[in-house]
Amino acid sequence: MNKIAATVAISALAATGVDAQEARTRVAPSAVYEVAPGLGHFTDDVLFGEVWERGELPPRDRSLVTVATLVSTGKIAQISSHVRRALDNGVKPEELGELITHLAFYSGWPNAVSAVTETKKIFEERGIGAVSDSSAAPIELEPAAEAARKATVNANVAPTAAALAELTNRVLFGDLWKRPDLSARDRSLTTMAALIAVGQPEQLPFHANRAMDNGLTRTEASEVVAHVAFYAGWPRAMSAVPVVQRVFEGRDAAVVEPAQADIKVTRAGEGRASAPEQYFTGAVETSGFYKGDAPARIGGATVAFTPGARTAWHTHPLGQTLFIVSGKGWVQKEGGPVEQVSPGDVVWIPAGVKHWHGATSDTAMTHFAIAEALQGSVVTWLEKVSDDDYGMGALID
Repeated sequence: MNKIAATVAISALAATGVDAQEARTRVAPSAVYEVAPGLGHFTDDVLFGEVWERGELPPRDRSLVTVATLVSTGKIAQISSHVRRALDNGVKPEELGELITHLAFYSGWPNAVSAVTETKKIFEERGIGAVSDSSAAPIELEPAAEAARKATVNANVAPTAAALAELTNRVLFGDLWKRPDLSARDRSLTTMAALIAVGQPEQLPFHANRAMDNGLTRTEASEVVAHVAFYAGWPRAMSAVPVVQRVFEGRDAAVVEPAQADIKVTRAGEGRASAPEQYFTGAVETSGFYKGDAPARIGGATVAFTPGARTAWHTHPLGQTLFIVSGKGWVQKEGGPVEQVSPGDVVWIPAGVKHWHGATSDTAMTHFAIAEALQGSVVTWLEKVSDDDYGMGALID
């Protein structure tokens, strides 16, 4: 009898141990198993039993990515549990507050303010008091990269939305990205996660490159895409894949050994064609287009203008150089005087400067134009040059 009782007791303890073990490994609420048992199993066995355990991205980073995804997509009901997890994974309260501040700029103030409300509840639950700004020195952004970024904003945003361009340069990158409350790498990590989550892959090339420049490894960048898939959906993640792939390829091309590259010769007159009418006035012919191999961003072409022909107003994100081959031409920046150019003259147009160039009214002109691409963009075309503006050139003849 005692043996039977002992056996029953042992069996009960064993069963209790199994139940306890199951309770410990379950993350999905019991309601999930009652309504969608498949979701419960995928939550426990795949999301938390596998993905969160992958070493390609540390738990702290996974928490930053997850909270960033939830904040940026407005999934307020899910924030509390992941703020707790983030704190357990080593994310500091100040960093959580700064993450929310950062994402206000990338997903909007309403999402950020809603996230603050939920996060404050967890801070109170954990006995965390009010956080304050860091007293550390501002983060120094890389000067050349900042100059290129600013030139792009001035060229592509300012003509249409001057206030947005000014705020982008002065506040977003001039202030927010320099705040030491969150490291440059972590800002890039959370920005990447947010852009993928809200379905903005066109913004990813700049920020993915910036993230890796700030210390994120390629493996970690790939893992961000996989992790976000579970919190923002597979379509958002799959849309990001080809964009990130192009970033990787571009960075690979930047380290090609010189011995593997070939000299290329573009022959005179090669690819001769009429210039597109929407960007030029009068008869204009282009030829000899060339483009350097990455990491070079340079490209150019020979452009021949008949008398009276000219470009439309336009800008270049990294500037443009013109070498006058033959004839006589005019070039003008907006609001400036018309300058006459002749064979052998070299013209430099700075980044973001609105300008036009072409032949004089009575003499043809050919120049060789050289420009660098920034994130694939070489030129931003604007309105055509009016006859009155063009006629100003006759005053200098």
